[in-house]
Amino acid sequence: MPVFSYKGFDTKGKAVAGVKDADNVKILRANLRRDGVLITEAKEAALRVAKVAGEVAALGLVATVNPMRALRAWQERETADKMQVAILTRQLGVLLKAGVPLAEGLGALVEQVQRAGLKRVLADVRTQVNEGAAFADALARHPKIFEELFVNMVRAGEASGTLEIVLFRLSEFLDAQNRLRNKVISALFYPIAMSVIGAGILTLLMIAVVPKVTAMFADTGRALPWNTQLLIFVSDVIGGFGNWWWWVGLVSWAIGIVFFLRWWRSSPGRAFRDRAVLKLPVLGALTRQIAIARFSKTLATMLGAGVPLLRALDIVKSILGNTVLTKVIENAKESIKEGESIAAPLKRSGEFPPVVTHMIAVGERSGELEEMLKNVAESYELEIDVTIGRMTTLLEPLMILFMGGSVAFVVFSILMPIMEMNEFVN
Repeated sequence: MPVFSYKGFDTKGKAVAGVKDADNVKILRANLRRDGVLITEAKEAALRVAKVAGEVAALGLVATVNPMRALRAWQERETADKMQVAILTRQLGVLLKAGVPLAEGLGALVEQVQRAGLKRVLADVRTQVNEGAAFADALARHPKIFEELFVNMVRAGEASGTLEIVLFRLSEFLDAQNRLRNKVISALFYPIAMSVIGAGILTLLMIAVVPKVTAMFADTGRALPWNTQLLIFVSDVIGGFGNWWWWVGLVSWAIGIVFFLRWWRSSPGRAFRDRAVLKLPVLGALTRQIAIARFSKTLATMLGAGVPLLRALDIVKSILGNTVLTKVIENAKESIKEGESIAAPLKRSGEFPPVVTHMIAVGERSGELEEMLKNVAESYELEIDVTIGRMTTLLEPLMILFMGGSVAFVVFSILMPIMEMNEFVN
């Protein structure tokens, strides 16, 4: 069923606009007339909205970009956050469990969604299903919203006739991933915010306060303490915004950062970064815990949905976020093809803790691998909570100490020469 964007007026004469699906414009007008909306303009919406920047660049009209058009394109972009996808997945599972046909359930979701871009995507999925396409194939047309893991689990659920059960598993999995990500973001927010605030305060002191106070030391002719000389040097560097050497230094730093980022994002850079992160004292342990929790939770969810083991490992390795651990999964996959168990190659790598490989081995022998992986995921999620709590507790006093020490250094560097001058006068 096509989707139309429309403009019109409601019963109070107020201008309204929106997106709605209908078989044709005539039916759209009739449906909206029942809702008290008189249409003045209606046109079929494209499935994907082209990016305004791309169109402008192609036409060479950079200076004539329409801000409202850019805003509308941004609002209608094909995207959705994981929390929204989790909610829609759970709602569709509830509808299917209640006996509602798939196409009708998708129609209910289309009516509920407010964002134009997501509404068009769901309408397209429903259209594809109505035309006889598999639900998983319809979802695969929109990889920005429905990831490979999502599509493969839905395909397995369709093949086994347990689609509603798989949708509930998926919603629980996405909820768990969202909670984990939010914990990490919350833990990082405080130190980042404090660093930005501290840098702003120190920059203000260096530009506005330090030059005026240290100017009185220039006429004394006395040798200044090393910390005062360092403070004056830093203040001159930060305050020399208009000097040529300041701009040369800034450009040099910018060029260096660009080349560093290019290397950082390259394959050798990622490999070096991931190895280095895993070796860090606290952050390395947290990174490993998060990766193992993701691995265990995702693999358990996919195996429970009926996804074949090798296919599940292919998908799992792409969500670990660490090339070192990804390589371990690739090697494990090759070993499994040769008839080996999952636990043996993971244990040989040395990257997975012994307790994890032992529980996986027990699960394989007992035929309860999915349950063991769930236990591993739950155990490591608890460890992540404890680690993040400790880091947050430790970071707060450290950041306060750092900011207080920086301000104390500035104050002490200013007062020390003044005290020496007073002693000389006396």
